[in-house]
Amino acid sequence: MSLKRFLNLSVLCIVLGFANAPEAAAQSSDQPSGTIAVDDSAEQDAAIANRIREILRELDGYEDVTVTVSAGIVTLRGTALDSAAVARLNELTGRVEGVVTIQNEVQETTDVVRRLDPALERFRDRTEQVVNYLPLAGIALAAFLIVVFIGFAIARLDRPWSRIAPNAFIADIYRQLIRIAFLVGGLVIALDILGATALLSTILGAAGIIGLAIGFAVRDTVENFIASIMLSIRQPFRPNDTVEIEGDIGKVIRLTSRATILLSFDGNHIRIPNATVFKSRIVNYSRNDERRFVISLGVAFDSDLAQAQDLALRTVSSLPFVIDEPAPSVWIEDLGDSAVIIQVAGWIRQHESNFLKARSEAWRLCMSAFDHAGIVMPETTLRVVGVGDTAPDTREGLVPPQSALQPKSTAAAVAAVKATVADVDAAIDQELERIVDTERAEKRGDDLLEKGALEE
Repeated sequence: MSLKRFLNLSVLCIVLGFANAPEAAAQSSDQPSGTIAVDDSAEQDAAIANRIREILRELDGYEDVTVTVSAGIVTLRGTALDSAAVARLNELTGRVEGVVTIQNEVQETTDVVRRLDPALERFRDRTEQVVNYLPLAGIALAAFLIVVFIGFAIARLDRPWSRIAPNAFIADIYRQLIRIAFLVGGLVIALDILGATALLSTILGAAGIIGLAIGFAVRDTVENFIASIMLSIRQPFRPNDTVEIEGDIGKVIRLTSRATILLSFDGNHIRIPNATVFKSRIVNYSRNDERRFVISLGVAFDSDLAQAQDLALRTVSSLPFVIDEPAPSVWIEDLGDSAVIIQVAGWIRQHESNFLKARSEAWRLCMSAFDHAGIVMPETTLRVVGVGDTAPDTREGLVPPQSALQPKSTAAAVAAVKATVADVDAAIDQELERIVDTERAEKRGDDLLEKGALEE
């Protein structure tokens, strides 16, 4: 035998094997089991064949199937709609009493009309089912809309949400929660009317997964939103308060759902994300009306420190904008390279006096009082001593002449202290407050702060 003929025979055997595989599988599956009777009769074979034909006539898709029975062996031939119908024949035939084995030679039909008829029949059945469900679906839709309408109507009410919520922002969140609750409730009622409540768990599960994915995607936005809720409840500052947040100092314009907006003393807008504000150290300079200012004064090492402290304290205490309680204080802070550092502290009412201008006036008048009292406030100097030098260089600018160290008259010092104090009212702060009030009036609705709210 030649190699070419051997290969042709091998390919033919493989093809025939694949062609007969479904038939062999059909004959080997779902075969009847049990004891085979010794007696055999033509009447029993005919009864088995008639019973199988009666069963197939009542089922769709088996019109072309023929049944023959010999010695209890059932042979099925013809065509059926699909492979599932072919496999079902073995199950049905094997349940008939007296069947020994089944030879299923039925094939799937390739007739287009027969294959499309069941699909068209199913389409007609489903269309009829939808039409029959329309009244029930209408009732379910009406129930859903009624429940949602009631929920939205309740959410639109000003009370009780404005009373139980600490501010308008939280009240809006309550309203959104009410709308969502009634929306879900209406959906549950509608699905219950349709008998499809099992679908609700699928919808909620999918919504949960989608919500989780969105939450990870917009994590910063969600963090800002939660921080906005907490800040609107806690109210750590009021409009026009002077605060310091993350090194930025300015007056509070508004608190929005995303950021806190400040007006710097240079007139610039500073927008800080609420998540940063919530986690940061907040210094509120406006919380208390009383505020302390501190000035530093340097005097020579050979000065009378007690006299210098007393004069500085009396000078600051005599200022009209410095309050008596808490009382001013003075202390020696440090020994510098060329001077003793004295610090003087005084308290003002910052809603009546400008902090920076008050500190500036205290500095000016203390320096003037020291000058009239002959208390030297030396500049930083360097003294170079060479080999053989016996005296310091007294050139101008290095060591003050003796005439400069002589105290002036007491009357002059008193006159300097009683000199007219420059205007230190809060005019600058009032101008900034006017700008803040103007900007707040332009966007009145976009603010989570309440001017009369209690701070934490």
